[in-house]
Amino acid sequence: MFKDRTGETLTIKEAMPKIENRIYNYWLDFELMLLRWVGYLPCHFSRRFFYRLAGIKIGKGSTIHMFANFFEPKNIEIGEDTIIGWRAFLDGRAKLHIGSHVTIASEVMIYNSQHDIDALDFHAIEKPVRIDDYVFIGPRVIVLPGVTIGRGAVIAGGSVVSKDVLPMSVVGGVPAKEIRKRQVKGLSYRVGRARWFQ
Repeated sequence: MFKDRTGETLTIKEAMPKIENRIYNYWLDFELMLLRWVGYLPCHFSRRFFYRLAGIKIGKGSTIHMFANFFEPKNIEIGEDTIIGWRAFLDGRAKLHIGSHVTIASEVMIYNSQHDIDALDFHAIEKPVRIDDYVFIGPRVIVLPGVTIGRGAVIAGGSVVSKDVLPMSVVGGVPAKEIRKRQVKGLSYRVGRARWFQ
């Protein structure tokens, strides 16, 4: 009666979890469309309200600039005094933790799910991403699944981060490699205020 995408016949017991998953994904797609519309609101106070309503945990004083996109918002956690730049993409298919006093520039893409290119079914592999406090991520950086970016690290614009980054390291390139260490000691700054209409 039921068939999967490869044409295999399924019993009702085998089909029900797939049907439930399909319905859940339709709902999630609808929710993500609404969140994209929220991204057009010109005031970060109102955007933050709707993002929290969708399940994103956002700390005090943090903001997400306009036109951000998400997958699975309920798995995204953002600390205090953090700014997420314009047109950022935050993937919550696995846990995404972004610490406090973090600056993520415009058009940064953070992924925590990818396909297994060697698997016959091309299934997805999900790995959490962790970005610790006081990290700066430059514009158009891509962070890949399973990466931890240590406290105070700096990622140069345009980099692809495929491996863990040590605390206080400055990295850049494709793939990102260490350039040097930061010279500052005892990080305690605030990243500054968010502009009201961005």
